[in-house]
Amino acid sequence: MTENKKPFRKYLIAFWSLYALGVLGVVILFTLIAKGDLGFMPTFEELENTEPALASEVYTHDGEVLRKFFKENRTYVRYEDLSPNLVNALVATEDVRFYQHSGIDLRGLFRVAKGVLTGNDSAGGGSTISQQVAKMLFPRERYENKIDFVIRKFREWVIAVKLERSFTKEEILTMYLNKFDFLNLAVGVKSAAQIYFNTTPDSLNVDESATLVGMAKNPSLFNPVRRPEMVLGRRNVVLSQMTKYGYLTPAAYDTLKIKPLNLKYKKEDFKSGSGTYFTEYLRVIMTASKPDRSNYASWQGEKFKEDSIEWQTNPLYGWCSKNLKPDGTNYDIYNDGLKIYTTIDSRMQRYAEQSVVEHLSTDLQPTFFSKLKELKHPPFSDDLSVSQIEGILDREIRKSERYRVLHERGLNFDEIKKEFNKPVEMNVFSWKGEVDTTMTPLDSIKYYLSYLRSSMMTMDVKTGAVRAYVGGPNYKYFMYDMVTGGKRQVGSTVKPFLYTLAMQNGYSPCTLVPNTEQTFYLPDGTTWTAKNSSSEREGQMVTLKWGLANSVNQISAWIMKKFNPQSMKNVMRKMGIISPIDAVPSMFLGTSDISLYEMVGAFGTFGDHGVYTKPYFVDRIEDKDGNVLARFTPQQHEAIDQKTAYLMLNLMEGVVNEGTSQRLRWHPVYGHLTADIAGKTGTTQNQSDGWFIGITPELVTGVWTGADLRSIHFKGIHFGQGANMALPIYGRFMNKVYADSTLNLSQDTKFDRPPNFNINLNCDEVNKQNSQKNKTTTQDDFF
Repeated sequence: MTENKKPFRKYLIAFWSLYALGVLGVVILFTLIAKGDLGFMPTFEELENTEPALASEVYTHDGEVLRKFFKENRTYVRYEDLSPNLVNALVATEDVRFYQHSGIDLRGLFRVAKGVLTGNDSAGGGSTISQQVAKMLFPRERYENKIDFVIRKFREWVIAVKLERSFTKEEILTMYLNKFDFLNLAVGVKSAAQIYFNTTPDSLNVDESATLVGMAKNPSLFNPVRRPEMVLGRRNVVLSQMTKYGYLTPAAYDTLKIKPLNLKYKKEDFKSGSGTYFTEYLRVIMTASKPDRSNYASWQGEKFKEDSIEWQTNPLYGWCSKNLKPDGTNYDIYNDGLKIYTTIDSRMQRYAEQSVVEHLSTDLQPTFFSKLKELKHPPFSDDLSVSQIEGILDREIRKSERYRVLHERGLNFDEIKKEFNKPVEMNVFSWKGEVDTTMTPLDSIKYYLSYLRSSMMTMDVKTGAVRAYVGGPNYKYFMYDMVTGGKRQVGSTVKPFLYTLAMQNGYSPCTLVPNTEQTFYLPDGTTWTAKNSSSEREGQMVTLKWGLANSVNQISAWIMKKFNPQSMKNVMRKMGIISPIDAVPSMFLGTSDISLYEMVGAFGTFGDHGVYTKPYFVDRIEDKDGNVLARFTPQQHEAIDQKTAYLMLNLMEGVVNEGTSQRLRWHPVYGHLTADIAGKTGTTQNQSDGWFIGITPELVTGVWTGADLRSIHFKGIHFGQGANMALPIYGRFMNKVYADSTLNLSQDTKFDRPPNFNINLNCDEVNKQNSQKNKTTTQDDFF
């Protein structure tokens, strides 16, 4: 008996020795992995600072998200802001014992071991939520064999245990849902809820939660956009798991499983949606570096000068480059989860965009297309030669992406031009929707050049807060921003700056002046005589109010003679115009190139008692935790006195009530306005640019309309004037604004009359009184 026991004892000793060696080996393996001797192992400090990259969000003044800036479209959400449906679905499907284990589920461990032994990796699933978070935070490297797989798995277990020790269960669940990539630029559950269901994480219902959690198994496979039927089946599996573990009643399950997905998918696309031009402008200026002349082309000297001034005076310009985080690095709008609260009002922004589109698509563009048929070489005006047109088209070819690609392939310009004359299939813009067609790339250039563009900006008169910003008609196809990025001749919208000189020096809107030719002797010995576009009341004595209302050039010339070009330039500078201005007698024709942004800010001076307020775009910037990093206030200074500002408002009210902008009062589509409105139209040479700027007691709004090239324009003044190209957009916009009671703007509000203002602005009455006092007045008295 004793001899028979010896072999058994040997086997028993051998078994327990092997077992002990195995346990010791596992302990040693875990120890080496935990110490990082077999590959990367995060420290507790690194675990506690595993904050993912967060998208920065741009908010409107009334709380809507306009856009996100991101490398990963993720916005942090707290556990308290997660729907219980979402948490229940995740636990029931991914880790039903989540609240019982400490990071490793032994049942899952045995499944993994079985998978390794049988060579079936899929059979070894069952990772806990904590392990999955470990994979997300510290992604796996590829493994070459089973040993690498085991080491990698053990590393995940160690990290999972560390996570359990460092964070609560709720924090781990929150990490999972904030980190998971739900595809289609939906990183994290907040983005996913918005993109797939147009809701927030706290409002996700049971079936929506089940859909998102169902994606966790394999988001590429269970993609709701590409495979809705497969996702529907997977969603029902999640609902079944929730029922199995008591999160749903069988009756609720029976009701929910037959529901459709009800996706409300909205693609995350910075080229579409509201405020596209504005948010791109915001991105560019916030990330700008200190201007360096070497980074500007030889012809961009003025741009370098303006950017340098902005760097010095505008705290928002280059904000990320100027400000440091607590760790000493610069803020990054793509990763730091900043919250940028702008001055834009989502309602006004929407109305502004609608107004631009409505006027261009239904009225102006169809008319322009019909007029192009009358041209010799459409869309170019007939005053251009064939060689001039070819030169323009060659420049446009060189600006295109197709040219860049062909040039990099080694083709010379002649070869590239041949390629531009070969028909290709393409998708092009139209106001009726995108069109699939076939045309040559050269014809597509002409096609896009034939579209008129329009830009618009409105700001609060009193504060300078910009409420709407429309850089163009469609950002996807016409990216150039004509609010701040482009400058064009301003035409007669410049005349109020000249009339300001008269109001500052004792004249009134009712002052009578001669409507006669005015000739200027220039420094080079030549002469220049201003001409009117109409012979109406030629040679008569007329009021300054009538002269501005009808934009009469001879009246402006009379004022210019009384003062001088440099004085007018000085007024413009005080009122915020920083663009180059030639101080010459003809400057009242508006030949200087000025941005819409500058013009709106300058006209705001008239509405705010003579105080110039520089338009601003951002109220404050917060970090991801809601701590305020910066607040912004408008830059202001007194530019003209209060009495002059009020007299100018009265003059420009004449433009609306009895001059070039009368249609705001009577037009059947956009002319239902009864409010106090002071405004000025502008039309440049050859009708290349149409302008209108309007001031009410609350808002100042500017509109520009024209083609991309000045050589493309209406042939005649009837359609090409600012009253037809730009003013209707303003009218549409203001009607929408006043119709929205939530904006609390009233047409009954009046312009503030200065204290102790006793000037009679009833010109009929004033002139009658003057006529009785002095019946011997002649024209010679006014020279």
